[in-house]
Amino acid sequence: MKIRTRLALAFCIIIFIPMVTVFTAYILLIFSDSTNARIMSFKENLSGLSVDTIVSGALILILTATILILWIYRGLVPQIRKLTKAADCIKEGDLDFTIESGGADELSELCNTFEEMRVRLKTNAEEKLEDEAEQRMLISNIAHDLKTPITAIKGYSEGLLDGVAKSPKKQEDYVRTIHNKAIEMDNLINELTLYCNLDSKRIPYNFQKINISDYFQDCTCDLSMDLSHKNVELEYNDYTDGNVICVADPEQLARVVNNIVNNSVKYKGNQDLIIAFSIYDTGDAVQVDINDNGMGIKEEDLPYVFKRTYRGDQSRNTNEGGSGIGLSIVKRIVEDHGGSIWVSSTEGVGTKMSFTLKKYRKVAYAENTYHRR
Repeated sequence: MKIRTRLALAFCIIIFIPMVTVFTAYILLIFSDSTNARIMSFKENLSGLSVDTIVSGALILILTATILILWIYRGLVPQIRKLTKAADCIKEGDLDFTIESGGADELSELCNTFEEMRVRLKTNAEEKLEDEAEQRMLISNIAHDLKTPITAIKGYSEGLLDGVAKSPKKQEDYVRTIHNKAIEMDNLINELTLYCNLDSKRIPYNFQKINISDYFQDCTCDLSMDLSHKNVELEYNDYTDGNVICVADPEQLARVVNNIVNNSVKYKGNQDLIIAFSIYDTGDAVQVDINDNGMGIKEEDLPYVFKRTYRGDQSRNTNEGGSGIGLSIVKRIVEDHGGSIWVSSTEGVGTKMSFTLKKYRKVAYAENTYHRR
């Protein structure tokens, strides 16, 4: 039964029950033979009522009932209509509306809750659309970057089969190129797999206590050997006291450093590249700065460098490759370690990538403290 019908019935009940009750009492008293003094007095009063008095009383009763019913109706029905209309819009997938309610009653609170739900649904829908767009972009980037090494592998392998490379030296060069392109494809696939695992939180981190100075000393030594073959100079500066301990996953932390350094090498430009690696003790954390004198990043690109699948115009150079998710992976790993990462850059001058790691602190526990493993 609709509220309008219920209120109409309530109106009738409010009006007619008192009237029927009075009328019935009047009839019973008129035809009653009782000699009770009170009943006789009441009977005389009823018989003295004029028609105007009865009509006036009935009108007052009807007016009062009408005001009460309208007050209840206007307090309930408009709010319910708003919620019904909002529910229909949500059912049709339309979330571009607002539910305005300035009251303080229960229905107003329900409208406000409904509006919060609508905002949450709209935010989730927009995030889903954005994720889908990023996934399409990621697939496009991967397809684009896989096409180049595959084309090279096909070309050089056909050259070997057709006998184009006749000398042993040329054959070796062809095979080496095929091997390098295969490694490039493998790196792209591994990077994509890692990001998917990070995105779904399926990476089992192996956190350990590590001496930051020793760790980054070994890390930069390994990098120096690789970078020397690319004519890249690596400078290492340790400004800590050498005894700083952090809790980190050594393998994933090395991935962070390698991705940042490889990104610097990828966009070094035509000049000789110098990478300066520095670590600082900032009190509660360790800050790692990786500076380069490469191409730099455009100012309009800076807010998006950690956004997955985002790549500046210069990165579309097919000679550079990359899936566009390297720095996104770096950001996720650093944040999973409880740190933060940021970038500053000047186009044509260079880029500084900085991230922090929380220092290890010993915590004293009571003997009966439960240690969760």
